[in-house]
Amino acid sequence: ELARHVREVEGNFAECGVRYGKSSLFLMTGAGADSKKHLHVFDSFEGLSNPGAQDATSGGESEWSRGDLAVPEDIVRRNLAEYGDRVVLHKGWIPERFDEVETERFSLVHVDVDLYEPTLVSVAFFYPRMTPGGVLICDDYGFASCPGAKRAIDEFFADKPENVLALTSGQSVVFKQ
Repeated sequence: ELARHVREVEGNFAECGVRYGKSSLFLMTGAGADSKKHLHVFDSFEGLSNPGAQDATSGGESEWSRGDLAVPEDIVRRNLAEYGDRVVLHKGWIPERFDEVETERFSLVHVDVDLYEPTLVSVAFFYPRMTPGGVLICDDYGFASCPGAKRAIDEFFADKPENVLALTSGQSVVFKQ
């Protein structure tokens, strides 16, 4: 629905963390079959990076380890093949490939990287490149297993004019002003 919401908003889509590409399929479907929007996907295809202290749950440890949630690139390519060159995969650790899109504008950014540091650097990079009316989604905002993602979003938006809307599904949404 959020992809449909930004159909007429200038800018492409970006996704940080893709796993199998299911969210990518939803985004591209929402953009519409006649859309010219591209989806830039950033993923290591090696799973999660190392959790930091900010990723510890109330029990004092992270529920994640380096390499968790890894899915090979060829599976993602196969799952997104129907969109051809409208989907651009940027293989590497976040944020090492972000410079490839530094001059682009974005109408939708989906951040699904589970951990504090990659969430924070993703939002910090893409937020100033978002078009007013665009949408930033954090997939992991409301999950007890991802306290670092919530912390990163709350810290980043503490001094911004936008409100972080927590969804009952566990995600958060920010509408760029």
